[in-house]
Amino acid sequence: MSDLRLPKAGTIEVVPSILSADFAQLADELAVIESAGVSMVHLDIMDGHFVPNITIGPPVVEKLRQHSKLFFDCHLMISEPDKYIEHFVKAGANHITFHIEVTDEPKKLIEKLHKLGCTAGICVNPDTPVQRIEKIAPLCDMVLVMTVHPGFGAQKFMPDVARKIIEVREIVGPDIRVEVDGGINPQNTPTVVSYGADTLVAGNAIFSKTDRIAAINAIRDAAK
Repeated sequence: MSDLRLPKAGTIEVVPSILSADFAQLADELAVIESAGVSMVHLDIMDGHFVPNITIGPPVVEKLRQHSKLFFDCHLMISEPDKYIEHFVKAGANHITFHIEVTDEPKKLIEKLHKLGCTAGICVNPDTPVQRIEKIAPLCDMVLVMTVHPGFGAQKFMPDVARKIIEVREIVGPDIRVEVDGGINPQNTPTVVSYGADTLVAGNAIFSKTDRIAAINAIRDAAK
């Protein structure tokens, strides 16, 4: 793991998700978004069990770490995060988010991540009530609200689900980052920012565009 730190809560961060990037050119894709001045990149880790898709594991994260100075925000969409978080931290993850839906002992996972020197996050799926994370969210460094069902990129933003951001922000206050992921684009960015999100994950809205930098700047401008 590198010594990078999660940006202080309150600053708006556009976080490109490589799920929509060209997987044959990932090192180049990271270089492009880094040149746009982003500080974080979102790595979607899927196991084909918790979600119906398989993406990357620790070996790929380790190789990408050798090519990038970006903060690695790893989203573990996997059934047994406790078995793998140490592997991802060793591979270069700076932050790890796991799902409340897959563990009965989220506090232990958060404590384990902090002992490993990694910031910790909890995530709620669209069908999961915010009340499930009410006690655990304040122990996290960042809380992730999914505005699509996890598993695939390029899904349509769910505006009703996005209102969960308001609830999460009320629970965690101003000192914990609130991340939103799923169909984020310049059109809905003002809404999620007004709800309290400060960490905007965008995949298709960036990597489907020929000019990645202009796409990032469009989201940044919409967040102002």
